[in-house]
Amino acid sequence: MGNRAGERHTGPKCIAILGPLESGKTTLFEAILARTGAGAQAGSHGAGSHGEAREHAMSVEATFATTSFMGESMTFVDCPGSVEFAQEAEPVLAAADVAVVVTEADDKKLPALQLILRRLDELGLPRMLFLNKIDKSTAGVRDTLKLLQPASGNPLLLRQIPLRKDGIVVGSIDLALERAYIYREHAESEVAAIPDDEKAREIEARFSMLETLADHDDILMEQLLEEIEPPRDAVFDDLAADLREGAVTPVLIGSAEKGNGVLRLLKAIRHDAPDVTATRRRLGVDGGETVLQVMKTIHTGHGGKISVARVLCGSATDGMELADAGRVSGLYRLTGREQTKLSSSGEGETVALGKLDNANTGDTLSAGKAAAAQLARLEAPRPVFAMALNPRDRKDEVKLSAALQKLLQEDPSLVLEQNQDTGETVLGGQGEMHLRVAKERLEEKYQIAVETRPPLIPYRETIRKAVTQRGRHKKQSGGHGQFGDVVLEIRPLPRGSGFEFTETITGGVVPKQYIPSVETGVREALKGGPLGFPVVDLAVNLSDGSYHSVDSSDMAFQLAARLAMREALAAASPVLLEPVLKVEVDTPSEATARVTAILSQRRGQILGFDTRTDWPGWDVVEAMIPEAEIGNLIIELRSATAGAATYRASFDHMAELTGRLADEVLNGRGKAA
Repeated sequence: MGNRAGERHTGPKCIAILGPLESGKTTLFEAILARTGAGAQAGSHGAGSHGEAREHAMSVEATFATTSFMGESMTFVDCPGSVEFAQEAEPVLAAADVAVVVTEADDKKLPALQLILRRLDELGLPRMLFLNKIDKSTAGVRDTLKLLQPASGNPLLLRQIPLRKDGIVVGSIDLALERAYIYREHAESEVAAIPDDEKAREIEARFSMLETLADHDDILMEQLLEEIEPPRDAVFDDLAADLREGAVTPVLIGSAEKGNGVLRLLKAIRHDAPDVTATRRRLGVDGGETVLQVMKTIHTGHGGKISVARVLCGSATDGMELADAGRVSGLYRLTGREQTKLSSSGEGETVALGKLDNANTGDTLSAGKAAAAQLARLEAPRPVFAMALNPRDRKDEVKLSAALQKLLQEDPSLVLEQNQDTGETVLGGQGEMHLRVAKERLEEKYQIAVETRPPLIPYRETIRKAVTQRGRHKKQSGGHGQFGDVVLEIRPLPRGSGFEFTETITGGVVPKQYIPSVETGVREALKGGPLGFPVVDLAVNLSDGSYHSVDSSDMAFQLAARLAMREALAAASPVLLEPVLKVEVDTPSEATARVTAILSQRRGQILGFDTRTDWPGWDVVEAMIPEAEIGNLIIELRSATAGAATYRASFDHMAELTGRLADEVLNGRGKAA
């Protein structure tokens, strides 16, 4: 006890607001701006001012707003709650000082809350919990904490308890200040004495708070054992120290919708939260020359590219040169979509840098001559949903390519692939809504009409029996004719063997200079077999043939080989092959049975499941599933797990596909079964 927290951190702070979908994050974000005077009214910024968010009733990208509270600068970042847009938070969390996690007493949202808190644990980022919608909750607040505690890796420390009148929450009691606050809608709460009938409950809850703090303060532990009332300043010092050290997660309560509890939250952030000094230590930045961390890339309609970045040390000025990124052309402070032009910004501030063409989200930028060491390089998550796309008008192909590159810069969780097997442009992402928003941006922001469809499945075909076939190409049309004659032996190979070509020519019946042409013709024939798909897993041997000293040529033998292969493949019992993927699904344990049922219904072969390492209450289910069944798997998995499940898939093998399903595939290709 004493001065564990050190001096209060007064520098500009960056606060990430996180939480499960529909927990009230954006409402809290807007209430904070309204309370600090940065918004004319609640709802004037963030999702409320963004067409995509309004249309889909959710935040779809990180929104930044710099405001001032009690003379100190704070930048709040509203991060999307949907798991499909969770990657938006990653570059923000890398440079943030503290996270405010918004949640409510809803056990269905526990898995999503655990994902968020687990990620904060991995990053070592201090966090507070804002227990929202307290006015609508019928559960006791301590019962709610028991419900939520399994999601947190450190103790949830209750700092306030609700004050009820006739069963309705009318205010809160601050356990550190030992003071009551009567809520007033969208206004500062009224300070009041703790009612007599609430004092026993307050004493019990306060003692529980102090006991948790005493786990990291021996002096406080002695005072509690000796029943000595600890000094209030020392309690506040412990609260700040434990937050910054990640020893506890302080829990504050309120109703963002009514603006209740917002002021107490702001004061807790101002007094307890670390600033950029602690963030530099967490990231391993020594200080000295200017270092910035890019948190978001935005392509605006008129101002070009903007890179939102945190000044970790030094200062940023308009016109400054950044190694490997270019010259800053415009420096701005952001409040929602509003920009305020600046000439310079200091350490800890979050600013927008104009027209840094070579800077990407997640980059670490330096004003030095050498490029800065990358502090938090982003890795795109594996796509779990995909769509093939092309411009409706072919003349827009170049325009679409440029627009897609801008989309990838704005959203690094999108993955673009030119599929060599199907010839399609495939955009992968984290869910149906994720890709729907990407499509809308292409059409509305970049004015490119696009057509989308599920990606084609790269089917193959093979043969079941060995066949010997002659192919003869003979043509006479005046002058030199064309002549090539080959005998090919084809046989099936084990699955995954690919293609083998050999020759056992004797007596020079096919001259050596034409043998490569025979192989070329064979390979051409394998590009499309009798079922309409590339042919794999077979061996071809050139065993016999004949030639003409004048009319034979490379082309003639290529054509002869193709003729032989066409007839041989049709006679060799062709069969369709489909790709099968190995899939690992991460799921809350209580949903494991539902997940295995979903996989089985998709022709999945369940290999087994086990507990997820270091993730209590989670399992990993392994299965083999045909790629044709993967398309919308993530939608069903998330529906069964309150949005928490995800999967990883990788190609494993090709398997025969017969019967009705094969007929459907072949009919879809315009082929008879």
